[in-house]
Amino acid sequence: MHAWLCTTPTGVDQLQWTQLPTPQPGPGQVLLEVKAASLNFPDLLIVQNKYQMKPPLPFVPGSEYAGVVQAVGEGVNHLAVGQRVACLSGTGGFGTHTLAPAALCMPLPDGFGFVDAAAFIMTYATSHHALIDRGQLRAGETVLVLGAAGGVGTAAIQIAKAAGARVVAAASTEEKCALCRDQGADATINYSQGDLREAIKASTDGKGPDLVYDPVGGDFAEPAFRSIAWRGRYLVVGFAAGPIPALPLNLPLLKGASLVGVFWGEFARREPKANAAMMQELAQWYGQGRIKPVIDRTMPMAELHAAYARMGSRQVQGKLVMVNAD
Repeated sequence: MHAWLCTTPTGVDQLQWTQLPTPQPGPGQVLLEVKAASLNFPDLLIVQNKYQMKPPLPFVPGSEYAGVVQAVGEGVNHLAVGQRVACLSGTGGFGTHTLAPAALCMPLPDGFGFVDAAAFIMTYATSHHALIDRGQLRAGETVLVLGAAGGVGTAAIQIAKAAGARVVAAASTEEKCALCRDQGADATINYSQGDLREAIKASTDGKGPDLVYDPVGGDFAEPAFRSIAWRGRYLVVGFAAGPIPALPLNLPLLKGASLVGVFWGEFARREPKANAAMMQELAQWYGQGRIKPVIDRTMPMAELHAAYARMGSRQVQGKLVMVNAD
């Protein structure tokens, strides 16, 4: 097997395409032939030693992937050799094969392609958990999605629309705003132009959004919170912009609003039955055509450095997926 090996977490340039012995699965593991693996923002942070999870060295990055089970370890009874699965395990995906925790593998129904499957779990699970569970989104409410043209942003648009909400999508270019409208957004804001608060006010008839979905953080957080509706919920999803904002705590007081943390990974660990039910619902929605990952492009696994460069320059719209040739 071959894999991109991180021996020194000082940046993407240190990753080396390395031949390794093909491992055998231990108890609770499966050996997967990786068909596709998506590139997520944590995959960039983890090779820079900036992510909250710091795996022991050396490691293979690639948090989310899909493939075919080649062998099963002791105690694995729900998966079989030849089965198609997707997995989100944090590391291991950027190679030709990987050992995956069987408990984290999602069996793929017929018609669920590997590219879509590799781009599915992180974004849709995060967005569903955020909007439906943590945000208690109700039909007819208005959702403001920041960073709306990215992977979690496009998933949030689709899920909010499936739940009957009105969606205002904010992105950094007109091209990205057009993508958001294609995904069902009712209104868009180009936050590289003009005043964000005024734009939010205009797009919500002065009421403000009932929910703010924020995977960006940085300078947009405070003006977005200041625009929130009475009893609004501000969903803290992530900090793709880099800086973690410090919000004045008088803002939730004045608006009767809530700051709501979203940590899907911990939810999945602590509430596995609820998470499994959520994933089943999302798979059904995919089969019904209600949701579908937006794929920026696919690239050969050997071009991982170029893929990281594209993500780092914020060119990606939706998800970028690395594929292994058959």
